[in-house]
Amino acid sequence: MRRLLPLTISLFIMSVMAASCSRGERDYSRWQSLPDGGWAYGDTLMLLPVDTTLPDNDTLVRRRLHLGLTHDNDYRYSNVWLEVTHMGAGRRYRYTLNIPLADIYGRWLGSGFGTGYQRDVVIATDADIDLSQPVEVRHVMRLDTLKGISKIGILVE
Repeated sequence: MRRLLPLTISLFIMSVMAASCSRGERDYSRWQSLPDGGWAYGDTLMLLPVDTTLPDNDTLVRRRLHLGLTHDNDYRYSNVWLEVTHMGAGRRYRYTLNIPLADIYGRWLGSGFGTGYQRDVVIATDADIDLSQPVEVRHVMRLDTLKGISKIGILVE
């Protein structure tokens, strides 16, 4: 009986390791830093979720699309308006988002501490996304240069 216990434990560990090595669903993400001087109104960020030079990438997926942004205490507004555009299944999808960054009392809603905060929102839960085409993000606030946002990112899961 004592000899079966180590064998049973080792078989269990090996089966867990083999199951974790199988190819499952992959998540793709891309972040881009914004200029220190601010994000100009006409500047559109092009975020390509995958490295297109790799041979085993997915091209068209039906997954959840997230948008993330990081900002600091110098951001002067309680929300941000963004326009997100992506290609999928031969169509162009465009979302106009109003993302709240602070509550009515001025407390930041994102996670973080100190002077930096990150806010993540789900754009679409079952989106057709062509990963070989960039996801375009631009701000549609009513000002020329938006200051206080340091990074924009997307996550396809």
